[in-house]
Amino acid sequence: MAQAKKKKRFFDVEIPMINRETQLQGYEVEELDGRFVKYDLTRILKGKSVIATLKIKVDGKEAKAFPRGIKLTPYFLRRMMRKGTNYVEDSFSTSCKDATVRVKPFLITRRKVSRAIRKALREKAREELINYLKERKTEEVFSEILDNRIQKTLSLTLKKIYPLSLCEIRVFKIENKE
Repeated sequence: MAQAKKKKRFFDVEIPMINRETQLQGYEVEELDGRFVKYDLTRILKGKSVIATLKIKVDGKEAKAFPRGIKLTPYFLRRMMRKGTNYVEDSFSTSCKDATVRVKPFLITRRKVSRAIRKALREKAREELINYLKERKTEEVFSEILDNRIQKTLSLTLKKIYPLSLCEIRVFKIENKE
């Protein structure tokens, strides 16, 4: 006997972090559960090129996407770099209230600076971010990064060491959810 073919349909997926909705294709809503999706936030953030990785959770007939990581595109960082400047990168794991996260800050100085100043900037940024993140939940941190609140406060504290032309969180992703 011939089997009836199933047809793929589009299902609405809500993204509460940015108050938007998107559509995903599948046979059933339950099939979307646990799927990872990459979502471009460039238009929402007025040209700041960010890609969000979202994980979908299905409750009954409703599908919601929760952030698992955000990443600035290399294109955006290359555009921000200028001749006669230095950049400072770092990568470390730290714990939030509900998860272990990987954080990669990216700083660009206004002029060329010595290695000692770059080291001081890197260490101070790491210390500030670890202290800031340990008392917050990941959902809260994602929204603060998108609203540029973490970067602004970090830039103001690092300004005392050396003024920066750019202070961004290049990568923020959840490693282990508790």
